[in-house]
Amino acid sequence: MSAPPAPYQLIATDLDGTLLRHDETVSERTRAALAAATAAGAAHIVVTGRSVPWTRHILDALDYRGLAVCGQGAQLYHAGEHRLLTSVTLDRQLAGLALAKIEAETGPLYLAASRDGLAGEVLVGPGYRVQDGPLPSIPIDDPAELWTAPLNKVYLQHPSLDDDSLARTAREVAGDLVGVVVAGPGIVELLPLGLTKATGLSLAARRLGVKAAGTIAFGDMPNDIAMFGWSAHGVAMANAHDELKAVADEVTASNEEDGIAVVLERLYPS
Repeated sequence: MSAPPAPYQLIATDLDGTLLRHDETVSERTRAALAAATAAGAAHIVVTGRSVPWTRHILDALDYRGLAVCGQGAQLYHAGEHRLLTSVTLDRQLAGLALAKIEAETGPLYLAASRDGLAGEVLVGPGYRVQDGPLPSIPIDDPAELWTAPLNKVYLQHPSLDDDSLARTAREVAGDLVGVVVAGPGIVELLPLGLTKATGLSLAARRLGVKAAGTIAFGDMPNDIAMFGWSAHGVAMANAHDELKAVADEVTASNEEDGIAVVLERLYPS
């Protein structure tokens, strides 16, 4: 007798705050749960806001060899072949106009930007606070340098506004020019208009022959909202932003407490 079909054919997981613990590792329990799910016929795909250069070392450490959606959906990356399959860049003229409109409301912002490509650098302007960790970045003195090569995204910080307030203002004044997402603490991003994690996930799913109806997604931040909207079932971590919990089909344990494994063990018992 053949085995029953897997409840979902595709498992989409965010990285930071979701699949990864605070030390950028994945627990043995979560690894085992993902292995059992893939043995049952499901595919696992990483869908992250990080651009490829900030994702490759994580995927290599996990011995992850499949497709990964990076850069908030802008990049489709083949981890096993270390190859960038597709990439969408930000229109720098539109981004500059959007930035001017935002700063007219908020005052001067601190800026950083992620350049396109497998080895695209992250440039960090004066005042921008880079999170502690191993992710490489290049400090610059002149913000004009941010605009001298193709970009995937621009990062914004404000000296006093919190992330949600900054993102809300940016959408109100420039949402017709660029996409705006909160991707993590201190991480507000300007993206190509209409680009979301769902954009990249749908492209990857087509390549894998899987439909939205067969997809379960895990995430923790507002940039995962579109991915939840596209997928059949969205699971927010206990540590997730309230905006994501509000649209989730289910809330699981935190990323530190194997929240992905809690759900997968129920769906794909070994």
